[in-house]
Amino acid sequence: MKSGFVSIIGRPNVGKSTLINNLVGYKIAITSNKAQTTRNTIQGIYNDSGTQIVFVDTPGIHKPVHKLGQRLNDEAYYSIDDVDIILFLIDVTMPYGRGDEFVLNKIKDSNKPVFLVLNKVDKINNEELIKLIVKYKDLYDFKEIIPVSALKGKNTNELIKVLKNYLPDNIKYFPDSELTNTSKEFRISEIVREKVLRLTHEEVPHAVTCVTEKYVEDDNKIVASVVIIVERDNLKSIIIGKQGSMLKEIGIKARTDIEQASNKKVHLDLYVKTIKNWRDKEKYLKELGFYDINE
Repeated sequence: MKSGFVSIIGRPNVGKSTLINNLVGYKIAITSNKAQTTRNTIQGIYNDSGTQIVFVDTPGIHKPVHKLGQRLNDEAYYSIDDVDIILFLIDVTMPYGRGDEFVLNKIKDSNKPVFLVLNKVDKINNEELIKLIVKYKDLYDFKEIIPVSALKGKNTNELIKVLKNYLPDNIKYFPDSELTNTSKEFRISEIVREKVLRLTHEEVPHAVTCVTEKYVEDDNKIVASVVIIVERDNLKSIIIGKQGSMLKEIGIKARTDIEQASNKKVHLDLYVKTIKNWRDKEKYLKELGFYDINE
């Protein structure tokens, strides 16, 4: 049995969550074009007849300018030290810059096998790709350099195949039926947060928090209530929209995703709550049994 933990590391917005969703074959991490969309370390589990790979999706490593940023970095650093293999993900449509260099310097101290994964290769031609491979191979002693398109699924099967050659002989960590370490309540709240980020664009900061207050499931139906927490009343107005139009659209799109993932009918209620003081928010979340990475 080959098994192990593989961390996907990179600066914000290079496609880490999209890649892990593709590798696992199931949407376990939300995506948007906003940096730091991923705020928790999330595990996605790949299984076949002789292999189990636990992929670890991490917040994008960046130079922090506030407390949230530092907490996100701490989450990512932990995943570097506690895995068997590291995938260093780079967006080939963007020039290699300080952000990538910052991440690579953190990886160099890990003493782990590091793969360089060049993402979004569907957006460049083969000649450009070859030039990038020649350029990047001298940055570090990468064990492998693998071009992929996480969005299109291009070459991701090859990535799995190569990873198997580096995995240790080990135990199976999770049952085959498990696809992720996160709870259903967490995944529902994250799906709602994804829709908030995507539909409100730049109007609402990525620090918005979503919490599943109620979750009931039977053989045919899921009933859930999710609270969207913001820090200012004007953000609450944006999320609700004129005559509730934005909140309705968020709910429709979130419910569609949840139904597709669960193959069940979903009744989803959404509420928006303003909590201006972070200590009050922390108290509220703890009362519900949640820990929020914002603070």
